[in-house]
Amino acid sequence: MSKNIFDFTSVSDECIKCGKCIPVCTIHQINPDEVTSPRGFIDLLGAYKRGDLELDKNAKNIFESCFLCTNCVDVCPNSLATDMVIEEVRADIADKYGISWFKRVFFWLLKYRFVMDIAMKLGYSVRTCILSEDIQGRGLKARFSLPMIKKGRLLPSMASKSFLNSYPEHITSSKPKQKVAIFIGCLANYNYTTIGDSLVEILQALEIEIFIPKDQLCCGAPAYFTGDVGSVEYLIEKNVAYFETFIDEYDAMIIPEATCSAMIKHDWITFCKNHSKSELIPRIEKLLPKIHMATDWLYKNSELKSLLAKKGKRFDSVVTYHDPCHARKVQGIYKEPRELLAQNYPLVEMSDSNRCCGFGGVTMQSEKFKFAELAGKPKVAMIRDTGATYVSAECSACRVQLSEAMHSAGVETIFKNPLELIAEALKG
Repeated sequence: MSKNIFDFTSVSDECIKCGKCIPVCTIHQINPDEVTSPRGFIDLLGAYKRGDLELDKNAKNIFESCFLCTNCVDVCPNSLATDMVIEEVRADIADKYGISWFKRVFFWLLKYRFVMDIAMKLGYSVRTCILSEDIQGRGLKARFSLPMIKKGRLLPSMASKSFLNSYPEHITSSKPKQKVAIFIGCLANYNYTTIGDSLVEILQALEIEIFIPKDQLCCGAPAYFTGDVGSVEYLIEKNVAYFETFIDEYDAMIIPEATCSAMIKHDWITFCKNHSKSELIPRIEKLLPKIHMATDWLYKNSELKSLLAKKGKRFDSVVTYHDPCHARKVQGIYKEPRELLAQNYPLVEMSDSNRCCGFGGVTMQSEKFKFAELAGKPKVAMIRDTGATYVSAECSACRVQLSEAMHSAGVETIFKNPLELIAEALKG
């Protein structure tokens, strides 16, 4: 059991109850109850470890209400890993109560790419029966109420063909300056395919040779945040073995998604340490120096900034930037995308760009969507106040959440990945 691997009591004992975590906690901001605060979570986890708290449905409900935004870790004077202990107790919850059937189906599809391809093609072909296109092209609206999805809710777009199936494996350049591989992420592969298209356009403009690894699988983040240990283990093992076959041939593998990047660079090793997969750790560590979030690598290792300044088209459309939790807080990436966007777009900062948008994972978007709705409202108000045409973030999970929140609030700002905006500027 994971509770025997991760010492919940130690984390609980180290909490000094200073309360610095409470004002920044996403769930506490919308549900101000001491038990749904970081120090409340930590106290309950300590009681669980000591045997003083039964992991009943009430405790399950509490531990599943955390957004895993890491705001508490960011401000904690003892740097307590509240998010990690909650991720671990969710594995215990899954062991005791199982995982909802629809989540099990979803995680199974993420393990078998060819079946997921078929499922998404079928979904695309029948989408108009139950969904309608948003007039602004931000996604698909539910025509009528479905289980856990109310009528009018905005859902992610669906592509007729996935990114991985739209390009050859190798895209060469006559005189390549560098060679990179692309890890695309599931939402960018199946739903927001213009992200991958834009990344290819940028790399071609920079005369960089591209490799699109066709056998890549999901990074495992959705399953990890839900406690599905078996799926995470499978996905890590398969991806590591596959990456090892080509990584030495390339300067980098770049990822246009904050959550996928953070999962691979940070959570893969954490998971292996806590679930007796230590033999994978040296292999993952060997891969990590070449794995980067896309804007971070492009800013630091290419001529993109100067190319945008010299040849990029200037736009009057205002952009405001939202910091994904898995970019700024987990990876320290926030300046790089702003620097690139500022070459061609006027940037206006919102009042709190670092506040979590409220996506929160599969459980939050399905069984606890009321919390996601509440968390999205203040973020949308900040976006509205900037008067921006676009809100940008290198995270498709944030795109799902903020697009729906803006749609519900009647805010016309459009969400764009920074790569989409950058590619548009390069077209001149």
